[in-house]
Amino acid sequence: MMVLWVANMVFKGIAALTDYSFDPDERKAYVQTTLYGEAEAIEVWLDGFAIISDGESNKFIIQQVQSNKPWLNNIFAHIAGKAWKIPVIPQLTAHIELIAELLKAENPAQEDKEQEAI
Repeated sequence: MMVLWVANMVFKGIAALTDYSFDPDERKAYVQTTLYGEAEAIEVWLDGFAIISDGESNKFIIQQVQSNKPWLNNIFAHIAGKAWKIPVIPQLTAHIELIAELLKAENPAQEDKEQEAI
C-alpha cells in the first residue's frame, strides 16, 4: 500500500499506479498504471531480471518483458536481453551492494549469458 501511495504522489498528474507485484525470488514483477487522461490501463510483466556486478560497475538486465500495448512491446524488444549500466547514485551508494546481492544472477550459466549480452 505504501508503494502505491508514494508512487502516486510522485507521478500525480502524470499517471496512477493501480497495481503491482514484485517477487525477487522468482524474478518476476507486474505493474499496472493508468496515464493521466487515458481510460485503459497499461500492464507490464517482467520475467527474469538481475543485477550483474563486475567489481567496478553494476548492470541491470531484463530477460523478458511484455505489455498489453503493442507500441510498448516494440520498445521492450529493444531493451530486453541487454545489460544496462546502473548509474552511480550517491543516495544509493551505501545500499547498491546489498541490492546487487539480492538480485544477482541466479546461476553461473545465466550470468554467463547475461555477460554475453553486455
